[in-house]
Order: sequence, then C-alpha cells, then structure tokens
Amino acid sequence: MTKIQKIKYKFLTGSLSILAKFPLGFLYPISSFASWMLRDVVKYRRKVVDENLERAFPTSDARERKQWRHTFYRYLCDTFIEAVKLLGISDQEVDRRVKVFNAEIVDKAVADGHSVVLFLGHYGNWEWVPAITRHFHNGAEMVQIYHPLRDKVMDQLMLKIRSRFGSESIPMANTYRRLVEIERDGNRFVAGFISDQRPRGHHTDSWMDFLGIETDYITGGEVIGNRLKCKYIYLDVEPTGRGHYNMTFKEILPIDDGEDFPYTRSYMKLLEATIRRNPPYWLWSHKRFSHRHKD
Repeated sequence: MTKIQKIKYKFLTGSLSILAKFPLGFLYPISSFASWMLRDVVKYRRKVVDENLERAFPTSDARERKQWRHTFYRYLCDTFIEAVKLLGISDQEVDRRVKVFNAEIVDKAVADGHSVVLFLGHYGNWEWVPAITRHFHNGAEMVQIYHPLRDKVMDQLMLKIRSRFGSESIPMANTYRRLVEIERDGNRFVAGFISDQRPRGHHTDSWMDFLGIETDYITGGEVIGNRLKCKYIYLDVEPTGRGHYNMTFKEILPIDDGEDFPYTRSYMKLLEATIRRNPPYWLWSHKRFSHRHKD
C-alpha cells in the first residue's frame, strides 16, 4: 500500500476498533437507522431485491415480500455491524451467540485422512462463520476462499476482520495451489467455499433449477475437491435472533443422475431449502439471476 493508503487503513481500523468496543445492543439501533436510509432513502439496489424476491417467490403475497425486503435490509446492515464487532468481541460472547452442531462429522472426515470442502452461502452472517474453528478438534487448517477487493485499504481491513479466529484467507486465483501446498506439508484443510454467487463471465455449461429459476452455478469447489479427494459438507446457517445463529454441518450426498457436478448441485438444493425456510436472510441485492441460459 502507498503511504496515504496506510494512513487511511490505520484510521479506519482505529475508528472501527473503538466502535467494536460498544455492545451490540448499542450498535443495532445504528444498524436499524442505516437500513432505513439504505432501503427508503438511498434505495440501494431495491429494484434488484424486489425483482429477485418476486422471481423466486412468484406465488407469495406482495405484502409478505415487502416484509421480507424490510427484514433483508436490516439484516444486511446487521451483517456489517457484526463484522465490525469482530474487532472487539470476546470468545465467550461468540460462543453465546453462535451455536454449532454436528462438528464431529468434520472431525471424522479429517481423522479418516480427508480434507473438507465446506460449502455455504451468503445466508445469515457469513463473516461469523470462521467461529466454527473453535469447535474442531482435528488439527486441520481452516481456510476461506475470497475475492480480493479492488480497494486495497478495504481489502486489508476485511482480511484483518476475517482473521479473528485464526483462519487463513486465500485469494480465489491462488486456491488450488495453496491447498495443494497444505496437503504436501502433510496437513489437512477445511476450506470454506461460498459458492452461491453468479459465475464470472457469461459462458458456462452448468445450469440447474434454483429457487424455481434456471440458474448458472460455480463449479470450482467440486473440481478442486475431486482432485484432492475431499469430503463435501454443507454448513446450514439459521438466524435464531438478532446476532444469534445456529450453524449445523450436514454431509452432502451427491445427486445420483449421471450428470456433472453432483455435489455442487446437491449443495445448491440444500441452500435452497435453507433460503425457503426463512427467505429474508439471503443476499437478495446480488444480481444472481442476470445471466440467461442460451441453448
């Protein structure tokens, strides 16, 4: 970073670290005000949110979708506030707010000599997901795959926040090389792949029905997992209250239809069930369905 960027980074981390010292009960009213501004004043991607909800739930009542939109914007701002809180939250408070279930299936996969591809979505607070490392007893390296931000200051800030629980963030372009290095050193990894984004570019042969919409999907996690003989596990995140989450590990069983990427498509179906259970907590502001399938 340049000198100016370093100054900006120090200012931001210092300011947000002070903010993170306040309890979430104090910060949530700020989040509620910000969500109103974002939703009704700035109207940040409101058209995208409304179109996505209508396409995914065409038979739902318009008033119900409006309530989901209201909840979504509050959740979006809460996610930012809770990410900032990682700069000042204690392990005890994290354990009180994040309940983890079935972590033993991850431990067993590693004990059997396998690394793990952990599929999850932009559902609930994905920035708190690295807290799951406190529930593993397998010695595996916890890593998360991410897209580096164009703004170097914000990129460094997010890397600092995401390292709160000791996990390693790997840029997407370096994913396979780094995971191979871990295994060559005689270790195993648990790699978190948030694979519900729209694939980059417009050329893909991988399409499926997702939320009732013909949707293209990312296949990199399964390609890497097959090469390294990984086990596939899904992390089901369930918001149970403001700033409280249940995180449950579920083994992914492949769809047995002879088609490509059976684990990824199975993951997408598990994620769909998670979203339908409580719709507002997915990232509806993402232009997820903008690609069109051309035969």
